[in-house]
Amino acid sequence: MKNLLALMAVCLAALMSGLEISSVPVILPVLEKQMQANFRELQWIMNAYTLSCTAVLMATGTLADKYGRKRIFIISIVGFGLTSILCGLSRTPEWLIVGRFLQGLSGGAMLTSLIAILSVQFPAGKARSRAFSAWGITFGFGLGFGPVIGGVLEAWFSWQWVFLIHGVIALLTLALTLKNVVESRENTTKPLDVAGLMTLSVGVVGATWLITQGGNIGWTSHEAQLILLGTFISLALFVIIELRHPHPMFDFSVFRIRPFSGALMGSMGMNFSFWPLMIYLPVYYQIGKGYSIMETGMALLAYTLPTLLMPPVGEKLVLRYGAARIIPLGLFAIGLGFVLMRLGVIYQVSLLPGAVLSGMALGLINTPVTNTTTGSVGANRVGMASGIDISSRLITLAINIALMGSLLVAGIAESLQSHIDSVSERYALAEQIAGGTRATLSSDMIIQALNNGFSGVLAYGAVGVGCLSLASYLLFNVKTNVKRKRAASCAD
Repeated sequence: MKNLLALMAVCLAALMSGLEISSVPVILPVLEKQMQANFRELQWIMNAYTLSCTAVLMATGTLADKYGRKRIFIISIVGFGLTSILCGLSRTPEWLIVGRFLQGLSGGAMLTSLIAILSVQFPAGKARSRAFSAWGITFGFGLGFGPVIGGVLEAWFSWQWVFLIHGVIALLTLALTLKNVVESRENTTKPLDVAGLMTLSVGVVGATWLITQGGNIGWTSHEAQLILLGTFISLALFVIIELRHPHPMFDFSVFRIRPFSGALMGSMGMNFSFWPLMIYLPVYYQIGKGYSIMETGMALLAYTLPTLLMPPVGEKLVLRYGAARIIPLGLFAIGLGFVLMRLGVIYQVSLLPGAVLSGMALGLINTPVTNTTTGSVGANRVGMASGIDISSRLITLAINIALMGSLLVAGIAESLQSHIDSVSERYALAEQIAGGTRATLSSDMIIQALNNGFSGVLAYGAVGVGCLSLASYLLFNVKTNVKRKRAASCAD
């Protein structure tokens, strides 16, 4: 009974993690109106969570091993609940961004520690398999139904409850955790790679800031050039530090393991295309299609629900055909789904076929990607491999949220070129439309501009994930084929 209640605590934490990723995008147009948030602020409302979550992931594992996994889990639950309340009580975009940043720190710590708790509380056998399956299903439920739940909370109550609901769930999670989760820690722990953590965080934040703000301040301005230089130096230092550190956060030697690198292309591919697009789809549905927030949530369900339903099928396909075939094929199918959605935008027909195909493809490869990255390394490096996998997903997501936003604004501005002469006015209006404002233009003009913007975004996603599909296939298969040919020639 104690283990069952502990599993319930972990599943509730997983539910909060999944909901926080997919329920917020559906309320972004509402935040734009009620908070008067501009487009860049809306991007940072999403990216503040992603970036801070990434920054804390690798550190939390070491801290949990040293000070106790249950202790860190409890701290992260309390932190997540309080910061969610802070987000819900925010009255300005700036405060919401701060709240989201703090929420991401707690969310990253909670996600890392709950996986460690599962490993300790359910060490082996069928119980372990069931526990991890329950965690995965609950997390997937949060991701899949997040848009609908977010839409319902906003429609029935207010947008604040998309955040405040986590305070209630966190309280229940805490009560279950205190009495039922077993405390555990390692007798010997590796030192925390503080220098690597800091340089990577600075580099990723710098790159994201440049993408979102570079056009606004001018790419040739001293400020932009200084940040570009600082970003380059930070990332270069990160590589040097990791190569020399005795216990690096990123052990670059694992990239020589071809199945690991091939699967990592899958991690990046999903977050190069599928998840960042979900941030902007609510704008297309609400402004371009005229959907209500509830209708938008239901439309997004076609995009996210297949990710919950397809993982068992993906596992069976991998067992039969191997990850080396299924992961590249799944990435290719995501790209094909983006092509179909782009055709839907161009010809003003339903996005449903492309959305369902992309969701099914992601659901097929999501679990195999994680299993392959962790299964292709030794037992002593599983934690680090998992950390690289999750960090790669979040870093790629943060950068592509910014890139897709920039492409969307550029595409909208291009469509307005014949109507507005001033470049600054054109881009200012494009940002308003991309943020969910109907502006002062005619509906036909806004729809045409949105279609042009989303056409470019979908083309970028399709090409990007297609390239990563090819890279994944080559990493998985080329060297193997060369070895087979050599073996055959030797036999002759």
